[in-house]
Amino acid sequence: MLDVAEAAFVERGYAAVTTKEIAAAAEVPIGTLYQFFPDKGAILQALAERYTDLLDQQLQHFATEAMLSLPLKSYVEQFIESIDRFFQDTPGYQAVFAEITTVMPETDEAGDQQLIQTFTRILPKLNDHLSAEDCEAISFVMVKAIGNLVWRASGQEPKFRQRLVKETQQLAFNYLSPYLLAAAG
Repeated sequence: MLDVAEAAFVERGYAAVTTKEIAAAAEVPIGTLYQFFPDKGAILQALAERYTDLLDQQLQHFATEAMLSLPLKSYVEQFIESIDRFFQDTPGYQAVFAEITTVMPETDEAGDQQLIQTFTRILPKLNDHLSAEDCEAISFVMVKAIGNLVWRASGQEPKFRQRLVKETQQLAFNYLSPYLLAAAG
């Protein structure tokens, strides 16, 4: 049902899709849909949680030894390319989060907090001298600012999107350098 709803939201937009259409396309009785999702908003929220979990799993890859051993510039480039690929490979993300940010801002904030906590756990592995307060602030900036830039870039023409991703990589590298290169020096 979620996959069907996702496809419909991408194709026609959240507002244009009804629960009856989702149930019919998923070939389930409407009552069955309502057993799992009391309304269309619950479907939207479940999709948002799914995307956040998928993106969170992707971010956790950056805590592996192989990733942590990369030079900072390469680490940042791969980190941002990974997020860009996620947005490109998951078109439903844009459709869902465009709606979530206005209809359910608390769900959007909960997703951001999950990602902030994940990055907060990664940062001490990159520089064990960072305070918990530093890690949280840096993670907040990375998720809110850098994530927003890459998300906004994903809706652009391919050539301009690639340029924006490169600019975001440079911005992130310049932002993280004082915190993370100091550990290496």
